[in-house]
Amino acid sequence: MAELTQLGAVTDLPPQAGSTPAAKQISVTPKAVQKVREAFARENVSGGLRLGVLGGGCSGLSYQFKFAPAPRANDHVFEFDDVKVFVDPKSMVFLDGMTLDWHDSLIQSGFVFINPHAHKSCGCGTSFSA
Repeated sequence: MAELTQLGAVTDLPPQAGSTPAAKQISVTPKAVQKVREAFARENVSGGLRLGVLGGGCSGLSYQFKFAPAPRANDHVFEFDDVKVFVDPKSMVFLDGMTLDWHDSLIQSGFVFINPHAHKSCGCGTSFSA
């Protein structure tokens, strides 16, 4: 399994008075970063990868995954090596703490969303309920 570009810690301690809330975060594994980089080169596009959540799909919510030339004004922008990832504030509610990975197998290869907010997901892995 590929190492994560960024790891987070879990704590049960309540926030201290006057402390700032934890920053919103997503992670992308090095293998997924490489596959995104290859897709940008193959499609001859630049900018970043837009990750989002839309209503729909067999489990109620579906992942949005597309090229974007630039971030929008309120986007959360994450950078993994030379790959930028843009997430809108509404989607960040469902994607905070998520890891984007790439899995290869004999039957299927593709991006995998490891999402702590997903209580149930469909068989194809592209939709979930929170």
